[in-house]
Amino acid sequence: MTFILDGGPYPDIIRSMLNHSSAIEEIKRPPTDLNRLGRWLRALAEPRRLLMLDLIIQGVQCNCELGDALQMAPNLISHHLKTLRDAGLVNVERDPVDARWVYYSVNRDALQELNAAFGAFFDPARVHPRRLTCGPAGEFVRPADTRG
Repeated sequence: MTFILDGGPYPDIIRSMLNHSSAIEEIKRPPTDLNRLGRWLRALAEPRRLLMLDLIIQGVQCNCELGDALQMAPNLISHHLKTLRDAGLVNVERDPVDARWVYYSVNRDALQELNAAFGAFFDPARVHPRRLTCGPAGEFVRPADTRG
């Protein structure tokens, strides 16, 4: 079984989960790319970046507008914008007349992908009851447990 996280930062954990036992019901594939969703969530985990993204979603912003609205120093604004850019959530455009001015807009495609991935992963319909296969309540008994 190939898993979406294969090759990602946690492949050994996933492989050990998948190889745990043949008695375990088949583990279903996550409905989205967890590495990509993780990058987006890390970028959005900082409240100031969420505020910044909120302002950018409302319309194109420049550094000075973001700094005034958020009462933040320019270097902090740049740091947070870089994180949002690296996550692919924000587009950057230089002013055609004066390249010293930089404007930030939301990457609509990435926002749609994030919305779809977030909705798919956290969809309440994915929650299902599952019978335990290990532990005292489970049916699976390891060979080492059968020795008397």
